[in-house]
Amino acid sequence: MPRRGGKVHIATTRRHYKGTEYTTTLLRRSYREDGKVKNETLGNVSHLPAEVIDGLRAMLAGRRLVDLDLDFEILRSLPHGHVAAVLGVLRDLGLDRLISRERCRERDLVIAMICQRLLAPCSKLSTTRLMHQTTLAQELELGDVGEAELLAAMDWLYARQEDSFATTPQTDAGARGAMLIRFG
Repeated sequence: MPRRGGKVHIATTRRHYKGTEYTTTLLRRSYREDGKVKNETLGNVSHLPAEVIDGLRAMLAGRRLVDLDLDFEILRSLPHGHVAAVLGVLRDLGLDRLISRERCRERDLVIAMICQRLLAPCSKLSTTRLMHQTTLAQELELGDVGEAELLAAMDWLYARQEDSFATTPQTDAGARGAMLIRFG
């Protein structure tokens, strides 16, 4: 009779017979007898769901499992799907690079205002609040944003637009009014 020592582990065996695979999951204990390693089967756990077997395997390996309902509390959860969709389309269209080729805070603020208008149209003051109620500010790494900063970003965009028009060759007087806005 083996001594009651040795580590307990989960062993999975697979057998193939006539094209079918049979899997057996056993709770086993390893021990030495006459210098040879032997296994003693303590129980068959094949009937348990795979996640329960994985949990047993983890506990037997020394890991501590926690109850997510008791040990964790969700303090804050921000909506993200619609933000990801709008930002994804905006980037796929190249609008961010059209506004400015180089990433800068002003460009990110302008992109945030465009996205916010598409997500939930509101004033610039409301935009500063609503940006932080979704993942928009985190995605664009904006941090705290004030209304004055949004207005300054709009001024920055307007100045870029004026520079773009000044450097665009014109063929006739009506072309400037009909031309789509091009940012450099």
